[in-house]
Amino acid sequence: MADRTELLEAALSIFPEGIGLLDKEGQVVVWNPAAEAITGFAGMDLLSRPVPEPLEPLLLACTKPADQKGGERVQPCHGAMVRFKHKLGHQVPVIARVEVLRDDTGTRIGLSVIFHPSESLDALPHGEYGDGSEVEANQTEFEDRLSAMFEDFNQGGESFGVLWITVDQAHELRRTHGAGACDAMLEKVEHALAGGLRPSEEIGRWGDDEYLILSHERTPEMLAAHAQALAALARTADFRWWGDRVPVTISIGAAQADRNGTLVDLLERAKAAMFTSFHAGGNQITSAPGGK
Repeated sequence: MADRTELLEAALSIFPEGIGLLDKEGQVVVWNPAAEAITGFAGMDLLSRPVPEPLEPLLLACTKPADQKGGERVQPCHGAMVRFKHKLGHQVPVIARVEVLRDDTGTRIGLSVIFHPSESLDALPHGEYGDGSEVEANQTEFEDRLSAMFEDFNQGGESFGVLWITVDQAHELRRTHGAGACDAMLEKVEHALAGGLRPSEEIGRWGDDEYLILSHERTPEMLAAHAQALAALARTADFRWWGDRVPVTISIGAAQADRNGTLVDLLERAKAAMFTSFHAGGNQITSAPGGK
């Protein structure tokens, strides 16, 4: 009969995430095949040794300054984007989380570190795309900037939030007047919104009828106030089609980044808030709960 160690290693070998288990002295006990593939470091080379310096960011991903002053260096978190150095020398961005392991008495017996390449986060929520849409193909660069901003924030950088925006009339205009009319309206809206952005802010297309704005507003209240100003600007967009003026409004979901959250969570909160605004009749701003 297989012993517990064999069963544990067999179970961990099937996970696509990199998983490392460390004992209370910080030495590697388990380094599963996915961890080997992602980092380039073979488990046999790490067993009974501390995590090598190039991989230390994996353990520090969730550490806060306060944690290091107390008795416990690492606190649980939902995940943070970090970059470590692959055995071959190149940088690898991953989403990592660290959990303290305890026995039945609550005594700390080790750590687990779980990570996966950030590129696999296709999981990043986006807006809807129609067949043949060119929007999706142009997302990579904007996603990289969004990920970098979240990484900087998670490592103590300045606060930021996102505004998920949909143009209320876009779907109906596309249905009644075609894609050309809708694209012309979206250009007008984007131009109006761009005129109200701060110098450090960015706007990117996030779906056929949707935009995402990255903002460094410091609080949820300031982010919501900024969203109100942008909504007012969108209403001034003078869009005409075959001589008829088409009124334009937008629905916005505002979400502030949370140091205990993930990038996926931030976007999901913004998206849900946007849908709340849209289904309430449009031309509204909804602030998502959470965010610190």
